[in-house]
Amino acid sequence: MHADLLIVHAGQLVTCASQGAPKRGQSLRDLGIIPDGAIAIQGERIIGLGPTETLEPLYHADQVIDAEGCVVCPGFVDPHTHLVYGGDRLDEFELKLSGASYLDILAAGGGIMHTTHATRESPFESLLHSAQARLKTMQRLGTTTVEIKSGYGLELDAELKILQVIEALRDDYEVIPTFMGAHAIPSEYREQPEGYLRLLLDEMLPMVANWYDGSSFKRDQIPFFVDVFCEQHAFDLNQSRQILERSQDYGMIAKLHVDEFHHLGGVSLAIEIGAQSVDHLDVTPPSDIHALAQSNTAAVIMPVVNLHLGNTHFANVREMIDQGAIVALATDLNPGSAPCFSMPLVMAIASRYGRMLPSEALNASTINAAYAIGMHDRLGSLEVGKQADLLILKTNDYRDLIYLLGENLVSQVIKKGKSC
Repeated sequence: MHADLLIVHAGQLVTCASQGAPKRGQSLRDLGIIPDGAIAIQGERIIGLGPTETLEPLYHADQVIDAEGCVVCPGFVDPHTHLVYGGDRLDEFELKLSGASYLDILAAGGGIMHTTHATRESPFESLLHSAQARLKTMQRLGTTTVEIKSGYGLELDAELKILQVIEALRDDYEVIPTFMGAHAIPSEYREQPEGYLRLLLDEMLPMVANWYDGSSFKRDQIPFFVDVFCEQHAFDLNQSRQILERSQDYGMIAKLHVDEFHHLGGVSLAIEIGAQSVDHLDVTPPSDIHALAQSNTAAVIMPVVNLHLGNTHFANVREMIDQGAIVALATDLNPGSAPCFSMPLVMAIASRYGRMLPSEALNASTINAAYAIGMHDRLGSLEVGKQADLLILKTNDYRDLIYLLGENLVSQVIKKGKSC
């Protein structure tokens, strides 16, 4: 049989195979490792995998890579980022180090609003170039698929500009779009938040739905999400429900930021409306963890936020896993609370502060992260028929990804069957 690419002698071929489902509970520890493994690729797809001694004689390949005992694993999937933005928040970083809280800065018109002003003023090309540079760094660190939210425009034209930048990034990277006009109440509506809610419901949602219908995302059947920051000084539970239910009328798939600082009941809302994921979950009570574990809504955990903000409290990810929730990890890359490009760093923090085993952290950053963005049928694991997104790591044991701190173990990135 013919293959375009054959990789042989992977000391550990880490498949994260899931047979079409996310991993829960004990299955989150199963990485489907094939010792001395091999993988065959034709075009963008995986056409065979197994032990090298079994697979190698079956294929005549145009290119053969000898992994020389190194780990081969799926490319990382980052299911929650705010990657397109203008400016920086270095001054606010110093304020936080001096004792100001995230919500203090937000209430004073900083935080998200500071970045919103910079993003509104930034030309399309400037936003595109800075986003491309960030994605290049993420790819170098092993991330091959990235969800990107709008939400630093908070007005129709600026939000559409961000979505157009996200689409333009598809020329070189695999990105998944999310509309997050409900990221904060913009300054001009601070005294009349219901006015901004009406703008979202009556103008922004139909216009962004129309944008998606004409986009290459729709043509290629890439899902389109809507996200809401359900939090004090942002959107309450009733407002969040209105936005998400209206967005579902337009065919958009729901996500929520919930329980980052205050518990407002967002998990129950997410489960009720069938959200793909609920994200953050730092103060989620045990009753909601139990309910989440009984649902098909993914729990996306972003421990870099807690670390960067200097918090000592982290999401109870151990309980979520033990209860049976679908747990995924993400960077939450953004200029304010998580200036982080590295999924291995996320895994390392989640293991140390969330008591995740290395196997759990890796599955949560691949197949479960792909589920959190509705892409688990196409990527997130190494299985026949799936997209050939994989990494060759400079180690013979996958646990080094989580154990070693401050080193990039990625020696080669292969995206859709091609070396990057």
